[in-house]
Amino acid sequence: MSLRRSSHHVYDTQYHLVWAPQYRKKILVGAVGERMRELLLEIAESYDITVDELEVSADHVHIFCSFPPKLSITQVVTRFKSLSARAIFREQPQVKRHLWGGEFWEDGYFARTVGDKVTAEIIKRYIQNHRDDKDEDLQLKLFDQ
Repeated sequence: MSLRRSSHHVYDTQYHLVWAPQYRKKILVGAVGERMRELLLEIAESYDITVDELEVSADHVHIFCSFPPKLSITQVVTRFKSLSARAIFREQPQVKRHLWGGEFWEDGYFARTVGDKVTAEIIKRYIQNHRDDKDEDLQLKLFDQ
């Protein structure tokens, strides 16, 4: 990914997001899995979310994506989960028989931020050096690694 721009910010954010259907049921197969993939890509496009990789497995979803900083990780995952569940239940009502309780997705999710050139070690080193050398402009040297 590269720098992305919107009206008020420039950003380079990357996230690995994972979540699963209720009870980790293997319901994301066949037509349901194919439709889920389509829905997640449509939702991403609607909310300015760039999807680099998307995998819909039988019992969970992986998305590697980027989105504007005005959106929180929770907002993005909630949109993906709520809009896709509503559409699947509407289009394929037989899925509800496999999910007692009436909810498609589990409540939780996994999220990890992913760095390209700026790793956790570079940030730590920058902060440590910044603490020691207040006069030198180390921020400009941060990416010279």
